[in-house]
Amino acid sequence: MSFRATVLTLYPEMFPGALGLSLAGKALERGDWSLETVQIRDFGLGRHRAVDDTPAGGGAGMVLRADVLAAAIDHAARAADGRPKLLMSPRGKPLTQARVRELAEGSGAIIVCGRFEGVDQRVIEARRLEEVSIGDYILSGGEPAALVLLDAVVRLLPGVMGNEASGGEESFENGLLEHPHYTRPPEWEGRPIPEVLMSGNHGRIAAWRRGEAEKLTAERRPDLLPHPVTK
Repeated sequence: MSFRATVLTLYPEMFPGALGLSLAGKALERGDWSLETVQIRDFGLGRHRAVDDTPAGGGAGMVLRADVLAAAIDHAARAADGRPKLLMSPRGKPLTQARVRELAEGSGAIIVCGRFEGVDQRVIEARRLEEVSIGDYILSGGEPAALVLLDAVVRLLPGVMGNEASGGEESFENGLLEHPHYTRPPEWEGRPIPEVLMSGNHGRIAAWRRGEAEKLTAERRPDLLPHPVTK
């Protein structure tokens, strides 16, 4: 069973975007995963297919209507669809590699891309949308965030990466940032590859990589360590 992604958006032309290229694109062509877009405006109201309205209580901007978005979600989910329903939102839980792996091991996801000032809270609660954030910053809409999430998930699907083992050594997979990488030439602009990597001693190499990963993590992301470094 392939991974099924359904994206609800006002801009379906933004997909597959980069997901149609490289490993993700080849996997899409092979049928390792599928991508469907649902135009939220198809469920809009009136002659102009309105999807938003002014915020209750006043304020700037517009808000996606609960009734319109619920109709789009119900169409996408259909009966007996157990896929998680995600809403890309800056106030959501931060996306982690652990959550990405959980999604990759499932049957797919329904992803809602918000726009304007936000989404009516009632549809978030009524349709049990899981709010997901890719970082502490604001985008014009949820589409770029959805592309990021899907890229992270798709590359973990069976058969997508050429070397399955490479995924287990990346940043965040073992609670650490990834160690530095080197390749030919052996020396470049007076900078040699660390001697240990040329030694052929796999035990020493593994220990060096672990040490470098721990050092980088302590310097750049001490919050990832069991006992964060304090200064």
